[in-house]
Amino acid sequence: MNDLFVKDGYVYRIDVLNADDTTLLEISRSMGLALNLQEMKKIQEYYRKRNRNPTDLELEALAQSWSEHCCYKSSKYYLKQYVYNIAKEKVVAREDAGVMPFDDDHYYIVALESHNHPSAIEPYGGAATGIGGILRDVLCMGAQPVALIDPLFFGRLDTPYEMLPRGVKHPRYLCRRVVEGIRDYGNRVGIPTVAGEVYFHKSYTGNCLVNVGCVGIVKKDKLVHSSVKHAGDVYIYAGGKTGRDGIHGVTFASEELSEESEEKSITAVQLGDPITKEPLIHACLECNEKGLVEGMKDMGGGGLSCVCGEIAYEGGFGAEVHLDKIPLREEGMKPWEIWVSESQERMLLAVKEENVEKVLAIFEKWDVEAVPIGKAIEELFIRIYYKGQMVGNIELLFQVGAVEYEREWVPPPVMECDDPSFDMPDNMENVLLSILSSHNVCSREWVVRQYDFEVRGATPLKPMHGAMGMQGPADAAVVKPLENSFRGLAITADVNPYYTVLNPYWGTCAAIDEACRNLAAVGARIDTFVDCLNFGNPEKPERMGEFVESMRALHDMASVLEIPFTSGNVSFYNESVTGGVAPTPTIMGVGIVEDVRRCATTNFKHDGNPVYLIGETKREMGGSEYYQHLGIEGGMVPRSDVQVLKDGIERVTAGITGGTIVSCHDVSNGGLAACLAEMVMGGRGAELCLYGIPGIRTDIKLFSESNTRWVAEVEKDTEKEFVQLFEGFPVYRIGYVKGEHLIIYDGEDMHTYIDIPREKLYETWNDTLWREMG
Repeated sequence: MNDLFVKDGYVYRIDVLNADDTTLLEISRSMGLALNLQEMKKIQEYYRKRNRNPTDLELEALAQSWSEHCCYKSSKYYLKQYVYNIAKEKVVAREDAGVMPFDDDHYYIVALESHNHPSAIEPYGGAATGIGGILRDVLCMGAQPVALIDPLFFGRLDTPYEMLPRGVKHPRYLCRRVVEGIRDYGNRVGIPTVAGEVYFHKSYTGNCLVNVGCVGIVKKDKLVHSSVKHAGDVYIYAGGKTGRDGIHGVTFASEELSEESEEKSITAVQLGDPITKEPLIHACLECNEKGLVEGMKDMGGGGLSCVCGEIAYEGGFGAEVHLDKIPLREEGMKPWEIWVSESQERMLLAVKEENVEKVLAIFEKWDVEAVPIGKAIEELFIRIYYKGQMVGNIELLFQVGAVEYEREWVPPPVMECDDPSFDMPDNMENVLLSILSSHNVCSREWVVRQYDFEVRGATPLKPMHGAMGMQGPADAAVVKPLENSFRGLAITADVNPYYTVLNPYWGTCAAIDEACRNLAAVGARIDTFVDCLNFGNPEKPERMGEFVESMRALHDMASVLEIPFTSGNVSFYNESVTGGVAPTPTIMGVGIVEDVRRCATTNFKHDGNPVYLIGETKREMGGSEYYQHLGIEGGMVPRSDVQVLKDGIERVTAGITGGTIVSCHDVSNGGLAACLAEMVMGGRGAELCLYGIPGIRTDIKLFSESNTRWVAEVEKDTEKEFVQLFEGFPVYRIGYVKGEHLIIYDGEDMHTYIDIPREKLYETWNDTLWREMG
């Protein structure tokens, strides 16, 4: 192989012109490019037409741009077919983040990304830099970040150590270190982490998923785009120095994890620095506020090699960059290492030449390093220089837009079956307490209390509701991004892998359904979806089939709701020696709250108020907490009727904003019984009878997880208005707020199935993670 690498000044020329197929693959493997034979042959043909061999820097740059992480080569075809065109007229922009109208003068910005592979091998750093990256995605649109979101997925906490394959860390360790990474970065940079989810499922044992989201706010006249505006615009590098951390981060994330991943790829994990990030945010925003920024983009996946070309290409220009001007953290870095490093806390600003000194002065004031490193040019090439030598010269169209696949797929195997017949357990109280203490229903307080969710003083609806010392869960958090307005943004994140593993289509529909329900439960109408689509190896037709089924579901739900996917991410190759992860299309929902003072919370408020179940309860128990408790596999995943959902959202939000509904909680994991327990533990007790719910057995009434259902506490003086509001929609008055116990009857004989004190419900629900995680 050595004779294929010929030194040429500061770089090596790689002899692809004379390489056969075997040699091309060996070049890709030895350089860590993660390019397949078809892609290597495409590069070979490109350079044959130019009668020269590529430099090592050029090959590395193409590998970054053509990685799954950067160019979505396996998903773009299906995203365009199913997702991009839904209600696209509502979307202001889709760039590093999505842009949506907030009020007459402001946009809100949303982004959701994955940092799965880095977190699997170095959980603290992987999670922390995930937060750092998503903040930059919002910042580069000129927006002030106002909230963070963290949907997290781990293997089961009770996994025996002897069952872990070589090279796989225990889920308990991964969970602890990921939460600590998010905590330390988010808290130190001063942005509240307000929403998310934590799921435990055996499929994540070898490949945890760390999804991170951010919401920001920007004045409409200060929105910045990720593109240059003019030839001659100067590239200004700002922020942290460049080191060898994060090299091959995107190519590492575009392959399956193996036993050797930690040893081979630990340097692909970046090193975060929130203390540098905080003044970097301030400096970038000040430059933007003073009208000095023509375009801005963060140095994320692929580092300089991607950002310098992409920001120029989007503006219809090329660029030249001088690598010897890059501030370095380490001596002896090769040009290609500087070009593809993913060192953190770095931004690229495009600035008019006459404004360069003003911009540099602002960064100096904030004690943030900033230097000019290049400029936009008329020719559509990216030209890279190092100490006077041109070390790279690539057509941008070839680098940025060269690869897209329509991958082969087959329908995933049928995992569902009819719900089986079985005898109802004798003791419903024990079943409820077991479900409340289960890992996927129990309190997330151990996680939530580590995050500063009130920093900035703009989180009127917090992640937990109720009296201090006995708070229950929230369906969505609400942030108030502007000082002089009571208009707010409600935020939630949802997906249930126990559904999607049985049926990717209906499991994805359920994720959309739950996101909408959660927002409606606080009084917000869904305004946009953001997705993070975590799947296995797209080169395997069954895995690709799971992805396509999920895409169909996103389209079928969102197109009827007329709600766009403003931003998102696709993360493939989430596979390890333990197999592929459950299909995990994480859905982040953002809704508009007209007045944050009118939001509802989940905790029951006042004795004597009637309690209503909104929506139909059915025997569709596949993936439910009840079936897991009983050890039953299979069953039918809950279905969604999007027209019913659309109608239900409007009625529930109208009831909350109109003041008839004073408490509300969506029915999800653990069914109606768990929903009622969570409402009781954060507030008052309730006495309820389920006899009016027709056609199903008591345990199904209690633990069915049918979609499009809420429980509402209605202000007793407005019950008539509530009934009128829900005329023609299935609602059942099931009892009243009362006392300090959760009491549930059923049957003509009014048999008491559950009678549990509020304190016991709370202690059972709250204890699990504190005990497991210490």
